[in-house]
Formats: sequence, C-alpha cells, structure tokens
Amino acid sequence: MRSFWRLIGYIRNYKLFISLNIFSNVMTAVFTALSIPLLVPFLEILFEQTELVTQGPEQIGGIDDLSLYLSYQISQLITNEGKEAALVYVCAGILSIFFMKNFFRYFSLFFMAPVRNGIVRDIRQQLFDKILILPLPYFSEERKGDLLSRITADVQEVESSILNVLEAIFREPLIIIGALGFMLYVSPSLTGFVFLLIIFTAVVIGGIGRSLKKSSGLVQEKLGLLVSLIEEALSGLRIIKGFNAEHYQRSKFEQENNAYRSILTRLLWRRDLSSPLSEFLGICVVAVLLWYGSRQVFSGELQAATFLTFIFAFYNVIDPAKSFSKAYYNIQKGIAALNRIENILDAKLPFEEKPNALSIQKMEDKIEFKNLSFAYRQKDGNVLTDINLTVPKGKVVALVGASGAGKSTLVDLLPRFYEVEQGGVFIDNKNIKDLKLHDLRQLMGIVSQEAILFNDTIYNNIVFGLENVTPEQVEQAARIANAHEFIVATEQGYQTNIGDRGNKLSGGQRQRLTIARAVLKNPPILILDEATSALDSESEKLVQEALLQLMQNRTSIVIAHRLSTIQHADEIVVMRAGKIVERGTHAQLLEKDGEYQKLVELQAF
Repeated sequence: MRSFWRLIGYIRNYKLFISLNIFSNVMTAVFTALSIPLLVPFLEILFEQTELVTQGPEQIGGIDDLSLYLSYQISQLITNEGKEAALVYVCAGILSIFFMKNFFRYFSLFFMAPVRNGIVRDIRQQLFDKILILPLPYFSEERKGDLLSRITADVQEVESSILNVLEAIFREPLIIIGALGFMLYVSPSLTGFVFLLIIFTAVVIGGIGRSLKKSSGLVQEKLGLLVSLIEEALSGLRIIKGFNAEHYQRSKFEQENNAYRSILTRLLWRRDLSSPLSEFLGICVVAVLLWYGSRQVFSGELQAATFLTFIFAFYNVIDPAKSFSKAYYNIQKGIAALNRIENILDAKLPFEEKPNALSIQKMEDKIEFKNLSFAYRQKDGNVLTDINLTVPKGKVVALVGASGAGKSTLVDLLPRFYEVEQGGVFIDNKNIKDLKLHDLRQLMGIVSQEAILFNDTIYNNIVFGLENVTPEQVEQAARIANAHEFIVATEQGYQTNIGDRGNKLSGGQRQRLTIARAVLKNPPILILDEATSALDSESEKLVQEALLQLMQNRTSIVIAHRLSTIQHADEIVVMRAGKIVERGTHAQLLEKDGEYQKLVELQAF
C-alpha cells in the first residue's frame, strides 16, 4: 500500500477542499446517525405503543437524556394535538434530517471533484516533466506506445479506480461508526453478528483483492503493448501498404487484442464478485438477526419498534460496507496502474547537474575530447575507444567513416545526451560535467539527418524554445536558410500548419526549416549530423548553401557521408570501429592513400 499512501500525499496541495470535504462527510455521518433513532417514535406512534412521558430531563447529559427529551416532546404533541399531528411532526423531522444528510453528501462530492482532477493533473504533469528530463538511453529500452499508455490510460485508471472512491474512504467509516454506536446502545448481542460479518467479509474480499491487483498489472501491460502496436502501425503505414503486410499487422494486433480481452474479462469477473458476495453475506446475517431479534421481541427483552430501527441501522452499516469493499477492490486495481506510473517517476537519472555547476555563456577557445572511451552498456563493449580530438573556435571539423564507426555517438556526448565514464569532454578547459546543463546546450545548434518538426505552424517551429523573438528575426533566419520563398508560397505563409512531423512539406523543405531554427538560435557551436544525406540533388544544393551560411564564423562539427560536402573543412577526421584512424585536410588525406582515399574512391565509383 506504499503506492497508495504516496498518492494520498498529493492531497496536501488541496488542503482547503479536503477540509471542506471532511467537514461535509462528518455532517453526512452525523445526520445519517440522527436519522436512525427518529424512526423509533414514528413506529411507536404507528403501532400505538407510545408510553406518554409527563416529565422531561432537567438537563441533557447523554443519549438516555436525549431519548427521554424526545419522548417527552412527542408525548406533549400527542396530548395537545393528537397522534396524527404528532406523526406529521415526526415525519417532518425525518424529512429534514434526510435532506440535510443528502445536502452534505452532495457537497462532500462537490469539494472532492477538484481534488481528484487536480491530483490527476499533477501526476500527468510530473510524468511529462520526468519524460522530458530522462536521458536518451532510457527511451531506447522502452516502447514509445507503452510510455503513451502510462501517461494516458494508466493515469486515467488511477483516477477512476482510486481517486473516484476517496470520498467513500473518508465518508463510509464515519457512517459505519455512527450506525454501530446506535446498534451497540440498543443491543450489544445483536451487534456481535455485525462484527462477524465485517471480519468475514474483510478476509474474503482481501483474498480476491490480492489476485485482482496481479491481474490488473497484466491488463495495463497488455494495454501498453496495444498502444505500441497502434503507434508503430500509424508511423509505418507507408511500409505496411508497400509490402502488402496488412494481414500480418492485423493478425499481430488481433492476437494481442484477444489476449487483452481475455485478461480484462477475468479481471472484471473478480471485481464484479464483490457486490453480490457482500450482499449475500449481508442477507445471511439479516436472516440470523431476524431470527435472534424476533426471539428477544417475543420474550419482551426488546420492543418491536426498537428492533425494526435496529434493522434499519444495520442496513446503514451494510450499504457503506459494500461501498467500502468495492472501494478496496478498485484501489487494488488502480495500484497496479500506479505502480507502472511510479516506474517512470522513480526512474533514476544516470547523471544529474552538480549543485555548484558553473555557468557558461560563450565559447572562448576550443572543444576537446580527451582520452575518451564510451560504451552504451559495458557488456556490449566500447563504441568509442581512446578518442583525442581538438576543435578550435571558429573552425570546421568533419567526421567521416562507415556506418557504425561512432561518429554520431561522439557528437552526442558533447551536449551530454549520454554520460562519459572514461576520459572527458572539455569546453575552454572546463569539463562539461561541471557546467550547467541548460547553459551547455544553449551554446549548441543541432541539425540532424531526420528533420524533427512538430504539428504546429511554420513560425512556431522556427521559434521553437526561444523567447522574445520578432517576426523580422524569424524571416531573416528563413532567408538565410533558403526557406523564405517556399514559406510565403504556402496557404497562410508563416502561420501555415505543417502537420504531424511536418508531413505537408518535402524533405528539403523540412530540413531548411530546421536550419532556420538553428540560425535563429544563433549558437556559437554547430553540430550537423548528416544533414543532407536523405535529400535529392536539388534539395541538397539549397540546403548546402543554407548550411554554408549557417557555419560562417561558428565552431562546427559536421558528420557527412557525402564527402563532396566537407572538402573545405579545416580538418577531416576519419573514424573506423570507434577509433580515429586518420586526420588532416582533404588534400593531405588524399596524399596518404589510406582509409579516406578508399572512401572517396567508393563514392566516386
């Protein structure tokens, strides 16, 4: 139940609403308890068993005095106005009590609504915030669809299964205590049967609840897998259709969908067992109470009206107890979803910013990779081995080599997408581990092979993450990126929505928008990761012109497969199997007749 109490901890942000809810629940329980003894005079008048009381108590010091006072007032009404008038007054009192009971019951729900929805908002916001700060390696181990399921379906399950029954947890025990108090006052022996029911019900419900939690965890996992399959299908529709793989995807989804239905059905069977089971147990005890209580009535130990009122009080225990047992079921079901949410919230960060991290606003001298070795996972071996590389300020350094040589991994270490364990990365002789992460990444502009754009306007995609930017600056950045002409040709210009991942634009247009975004940021360090490799010749020419504009007077690290685009780099670094094997200018490397020469010949061929 640790997860449940952690969830309850969110309540401290809503103290006012919770206080009003608790007050309303207390008043609901009070008026519920008051409604029970009011039935006694009603039934006694109805059955003509009322004994007139001629003198009331001098002062009210307990339940007996209060009962005597009520009996005296009713006796006065019967004496002065007759039994029918007294019955009307008693009925009016009962109606008033039940009105106030339901009035406060509604307001208990009214004040709980913002608490429930607020906690869901808080959890979802915490999840999204945590996803944004989790390192890239975390997402390589997780399915995207499963993460989507946790932030949507699992959070909603917590709301419907746990938060939806919070009012029952706060209200029902108070009602049960009030009803049991009256029952103990009337007949302790009869009340013993109620305790037996509660104990027996708790044992049965507890056993089923434990299996329910286990099944619920499987249900949430299966739902996450289904969302993953849907996400993959939507992302890969072009390939699915192109390879006539509709039947394969349909069968795969159908199999998992059927498995989800089967597990969910078994879960609902267990959950739905709680209400009829607790009702049957209640009827069994009522039958015993009717038999045992009737014997006491026949023997004169208990008045018939008092006994009927006791039965009504017992109903006020059974109904809240059923709600409480159902709440327990739902909590067990919701905790499984909560555990999946906590797996994200409690995920450990492989590295964190130091408390005394240094601020850095600009690059003065150079970038250095010193004695650097790196492995994504130690058991898989090093991806980079003994890298020593210096990138002077204002120079262009190109990284070339076959796929898998470690080029992208090397540049990913610079913005700390991954953490260096052996060796280090330095900017102006400062280890990047000692720098503020925000300041470090603010120095860099990244243009990757895949143009990452968002379902928003062209303007917002260029401005992305920046503040206090003017439309004139955005247009200037677009002109430098050779993007202004195609932007103004669209339907709404800079306010045109480009669709999911920018699918309304061509590859070259998308890439030029990412370059405009980098231009607008105006970073001192530029990272270009195969920015033109996926483009046709015409688009590549436009993008290459934009990149040359962007690289002016900047420190640039360029990864390129097309060697023609980096011939004018200040230094070309050739990598193979995670190591630097050659370095020099284009002309120097050709003279060596080594690895670079082979790459040039392969591309020329």
